[in-house]
Amino acid sequence: MELKQMAEARVGAGVAPAGDLATRTAAVAAVAAQHALAVDSASRFPAEAFAAVKAQRLLGIQVSKALGGEAAPISDVADVCFQLGQACASTGMIFAMHQIKVACIRRHMGENATLQQMLRRLCAEQLLLASSTTEGQGGGNIRSSEAPIEHRDGGRVTLERRASVISYGAYADGVVTTARRSADAAASDQVLVALLKSDYTLTKLQGWDALGMRGTCSEGYTLKADASAEQVLPEPYENIHMRTMVPSAHLLWGSVWTGIAAAATARAQAFIRNAMRHGGQLPPGAPQFTRALATLRTLRGMLSTSIRRYEQCMNDPQALAALDFQTMITLTKVEASELAATTVMHAMRATGLSGYRNDSEYSIGRHLRDVLSSPIMINNDRILANLATPSLMSPIATSLRD
Repeated sequence: MELKQMAEARVGAGVAPAGDLATRTAAVAAVAAQHALAVDSASRFPAEAFAAVKAQRLLGIQVSKALGGEAAPISDVADVCFQLGQACASTGMIFAMHQIKVACIRRHMGENATLQQMLRRLCAEQLLLASSTTEGQGGGNIRSSEAPIEHRDGGRVTLERRASVISYGAYADGVVTTARRSADAAASDQVLVALLKSDYTLTKLQGWDALGMRGTCSEGYTLKADASAEQVLPEPYENIHMRTMVPSAHLLWGSVWTGIAAAATARAQAFIRNAMRHGGQLPPGAPQFTRALATLRTLRGMLSTSIRRYEQCMNDPQALAALDFQTMITLTKVEASELAATTVMHAMRATGLSGYRNDSEYSIGRHLRDVLSSPIMINNDRILANLATPSLMSPIATSLRD
């Protein structure tokens, strides 16, 4: 039986896979790594990896046990992203984006029975959720929506939005999208809507032939939806954005980028060890490996600290809204993206021409192309500009003990 058919059979039967989360993640990572070159070369969805993700029942790991999940903390989810990022950046990023949407629903659905049932289905059927937050002229400004929710008779809502990007939209089982609360609402007065495939249609606006992250298939679409009003999350998007969307995105994206950096560093290490076995001395680029290792350790330490801090205060709205936390979590994204890119570049220089070539076992070209997406996924310059004014309110430390 083909891998995809095996996955569908196991998922349909609700069969729990053997092994702990680490073992199951390793099994998926092995499949993802096997097909990573083909995914990148053809700019195609990593179908084999996600057949394995579903077979290992990883899509619902953070959902509560009462709804069929495993109640995995974000630190566990981040580690899965890290491992998948090492194997195939597109697989890791798709998994991260799905988990960000799951976190938003899980943490902000309240007692909404429709959304609870959606999460039950997600766990039982291993449904993959895509994200739609970029739109029209607003681009990456996800705190502004053009298209409004329209309320209809019979407790229905409709939505039509021109989404400049819906990553893996054609392959997802659902889409979680932002929208204006109503036609007369301000662009920043937003809601989050959870849709399943039967609730919407997608009409392609543009394709996806990108430098890296080619397997995310981040095409543009016109999304037309007709759904139950109960599929609109009850909390204002402003709260969802601050308490869950931003922290989860920056931590899980950062975990994927760290995985890419770790994979590149491992290739540089293998190259140098091989050179020493055959030549008896360090190659010229060896000092760059030391720098790659140092920046990777800095990156992992910073990300681990940010994850722990979020876990400590994630259920305290006041702490999440505090300027120091919002600044910290936002700068985590900026620093993680830049450190990851720096690490991969050091690894490339450590391997020299062998890392630069696409036909070498030590090639780092794919890793470099993938990681270069990190500073422009919500552009770092936009983030820093948004932080400029509140940063003026922050006290400057006067002691190393502060």
